[in-house]
Amino acid sequence: MSIETALHALRSLLGDRLSLSKSDLDAHGQSETHFAVTPPDAVAYPQNTGEVSQIVAICADHACPVIGYGAGTSLEGHTSAIQGGVTVDFRNMAEVVEVRAEDMTVRVQPGITREALNDALRATGLFFPVDPGANASLGGMAATRASGTTAVRYGTMRDNVLALEVVLADGRIIRTGSGARKSSAGYDLTALMVGSEGTLGLITELTLRLQGQPEAVAAATCAFGTIDDAIAAVTATIAMGIPMARIEFLDTASVVAVNAHSGATFPETPHLMVEFHGSDTGVAEHVARFGEIAAEFGGSDFDWATRPEDRTRLWRMRHHAYWAILGWRKGAKAIVTDVCVPISAMAQAIAETQADIDASPIPAPILGHVGDGNFHAILLIDPDSAEERAAAKDLSNRMADRALALGGTVTGEHGVGMGKLDFMGAEHGTGWDVMALIKRAMDPQNILNPGKVVRING
Repeated sequence: MSIETALHALRSLLGDRLSLSKSDLDAHGQSETHFAVTPPDAVAYPQNTGEVSQIVAICADHACPVIGYGAGTSLEGHTSAIQGGVTVDFRNMAEVVEVRAEDMTVRVQPGITREALNDALRATGLFFPVDPGANASLGGMAATRASGTTAVRYGTMRDNVLALEVVLADGRIIRTGSGARKSSAGYDLTALMVGSEGTLGLITELTLRLQGQPEAVAAATCAFGTIDDAIAAVTATIAMGIPMARIEFLDTASVVAVNAHSGATFPETPHLMVEFHGSDTGVAEHVARFGEIAAEFGGSDFDWATRPEDRTRLWRMRHHAYWAILGWRKGAKAIVTDVCVPISAMAQAIAETQADIDASPIPAPILGHVGDGNFHAILLIDPDSAEERAAAKDLSNRMADRALALGGTVTGEHGVGMGKLDFMGAEHGTGWDVMALIKRAMDPQNILNPGKVVRING
């Protein structure tokens, strides 16, 4: 048994849809951030679930690693082929299978992106709300339990995936969940698969919860004198029960980078970016209440946007903030990390992180989804500087340790991949051992995305 013998069998199945092109392999071995290029031995392009099942069964017969691949936007090395093997790229499985408007659900193949899905849903008056910023594939978003800017109102992928079709490590196909809104029938295998990062199975179909398009939407930016004031305004808004669709934080460095990248003219101070969904009267009321709270904490320079094109421009700037920050330091590489803490601990976590950054030799803008306690630091390093890489690693480790000490998690939405493996024991204790037991039971050969989420010895 070997990878080479697996590739021989896969050639017979897929023909020219099994790629051994160096450029293709390198593209699938890249990461969005700092991880080294780690290409697979081949890239498979299945067209249906049956082919995925056959691919996995062949790889199982030859003990060949299998790595699922969507849009390649993950940040913790999730798709790196660190033990070689076959990457299964789902770009040819990107269809809307069925829209059930009366049930507010949709069935989709895993390769469709969130933007393509919402384009397809436009005439129905429904939309899929989870927005991680990147135009990620829905299969990848489920596999990493993604969330993003709208999680404060609509939840994460955990809350929006009702059912899955999954190919297991031996090629068997299972269905988890149903179209019903709830169930108490047995173990929740859907929840087990969502967030498993391709280590327990390959997702080949998803049933997703949809939302109605809101009657009215209003978005705004608001400047604050200090980080503490901005976070205090967030905390007070949440405590008042004001239903925000988004509430995002950018520190001063992030605002400077966004201004330079987008040609914006935001005051160079910490900012909140907010959005409200609902009826005309409801949105107007929520906007007024938020304005009063923000003013109490020194908020100023409100810039409200109600026209769709203005809101799109505003959120495009937020979604492109990573690239803006990366371009802020020419030639830099980014080590991107995220943590999530209880809302009550958020101000402390951000203040202490900012103090660590101020004492370090590298710039590291902070931004995040502060409505649910999740924030990111983009650690900009000279890729040729061992000192700066060590400083970034220390900053990232301190953020993770602090999050755990405050009762939080080392990753709110990026996932584990390879980058957060070292913290799993500290966060989960014996629970991490249980995860390894599940992995061994479902994938005894450890062929599904090996080296991610859990450590399997022997």
